[in-house]
Amino acid sequence: MRSTDIGTESCSIARSVALLGDRWTLIVLRQAFLGVRRFEDFRSSLRVSRTLLSQRLGALVEAGILERRAYRDARRTREEYRLTEKGLDLYPVLMALRTWGDRYMAPDGAPVVYRHRDCGGAAEIRHVCNHCGQDLTARDVAPLPGPGALAEQ
Repeated sequence: MRSTDIGTESCSIARSVALLGDRWTLIVLRQAFLGVRRFEDFRSSLRVSRTLLSQRLGALVEAGILERRAYRDARRTREEYRLTEKGLDLYPVLMALRTWGDRYMAPDGAPVVYRHRDCGGAAEIRHVCNHCGQDLTARDVAPLPGPGALAEQ
């Protein structure tokens, strides 16, 4: 199976990877969560080509993860990129990647520490049962067919 075919699989992970799996797409999203909004600010912070950045931003806009909004600078009206609700829902995904990276890819410690603005506590990602509240690992979860799998039969 070619990698371009995974977006049509009956699997939410595969469909998400088809959209977000490119390394630059996730890094563009990281910058958006850090407050970067304007094309030139993305470009200068990432040091990436205009073409590649334009393609990644365009794909995120087309997917409804970012939206273009007009703003006015000193000379003319321009556009900036803002996270949509769908985009904001990706925050835990990026933070899960960050947590894994801090543990296994940062031998000198986390390069960025995320703190709760109100109390200063460390921000953590937890995977819990919505019924009993127990923390879950891969060993605690049983994958079963969901309504999307049943609808495709």
